[in-house]
Amino acid sequence: MINSPFFRRAALAAAAVSVVAIVAIADAPANLTASLKPGKLQIKSAGALAFGPDGVLFVGDSLGGSVVAIDTGDRNPSKGAVAINVDGLDTRVAAMVGIPADQIVINDMKVNPLSKNVYLSASRGKGPDAQPLIIKVDTAGAVSNVSLDNVRFAQVSLVDAPEPNPTARQDPRTTTITDMNYVDGNLLVAGMSNEEWNSALRSIPVPFRNAEQGATLQIWHDSHGRYETASPIRTFVPYTIAGRQYVIAAYTCTPLVKIPVGDLKAGAKVKGQTIADLGAGNQPLDMVPYKKDGREYILVANSAFGLLKVQADHLETYATIDSPTKNPGTAGMPFDKITSVTNVKQLSQLDASSAVVLTATSGPGPAYAPGPPVGPMSLKTIALP
Repeated sequence: MINSPFFRRAALAAAAVSVVAIVAIADAPANLTASLKPGKLQIKSAGALAFGPDGVLFVGDSLGGSVVAIDTGDRNPSKGAVAINVDGLDTRVAAMVGIPADQIVINDMKVNPLSKNVYLSASRGKGPDAQPLIIKVDTAGAVSNVSLDNVRFAQVSLVDAPEPNPTARQDPRTTTITDMNYVDGNLLVAGMSNEEWNSALRSIPVPFRNAEQGATLQIWHDSHGRYETASPIRTFVPYTIAGRQYVIAAYTCTPLVKIPVGDLKAGAKVKGQTIADLGAGNQPLDMVPYKKDGREYILVANSAFGLLKVQADHLETYATIDSPTKNPGTAGMPFDKITSVTNVKQLSQLDASSAVVLTATSGPGPAYAPGPPVGPMSLKTIALP
């Protein structure tokens, strides 16, 4: 547990984000923004978000089985220290779009690394008739709706998206896209597929030309005591380990797995290396890698376990977990529980020393699958512990 106060105005970052935990938003490909064409963007849902170069926002449309790149035009670098704190966010968004606050569902959140403005994907209403929304919260706390009626964009369909099955325990189409990150000219897209191994991690070149069949994944799930191929990655971050590019992925009930980016070829079956077990009955929500006092960490937001500060030094030294451990929930990478912040539902890095969290009451479902959070919702800036 961290003894220093956790809520406070974020200090101006003194250094860049750790090179071993970089999200690889480098110089834009010369034709990225030029490839985006103006028009009316039509999507069925707005879920996972990721930022690329030049303020380009990627939006996952699970119901539509596609990914969209949007030119936000939000390219002015922030000046000085930034702290974003907005209470009653759900009420403000609801008033803006003309519905009750309990009909606003927040699906994901990302900070624009250039401007430090916050973007959220949301739904106006619940159920099959819900309308997708993209919400912007600027560094002064002003809330606005990002219009999709006349925007520069590109869209690519996923050839391996699962077929809808509304009668299933969880319709696989709703988890077509669970998380995304832009890495070195490619968009990595995690979620479910229609392949024999359902769990997929797709690498899509940017600018979009097409989206080939993704790689599919097998992992050892320590809490379940078996190999699994049918559970999607819930959240992941790019990570450089011993000079090689990986992703560190978190799954429900809660293994942490490293997966070589170089293995993510179209149609490949990839076996991930489980290097930690954080415990059962939990769903990981977001991850933020960072460096502090010469050490490397990953801050993980969870549905049941709250915030966990996972030690991430020398990840190449952790042995593969591939058989049942004596004490599930304690294997591999050590971690500390951060109790100073509660009810975190979304987490995104603001700068090298701070993050933005969305806090709300948990949904009515079980801890490992709580469903959308309910209000009141607030944005808060916290110091990375």
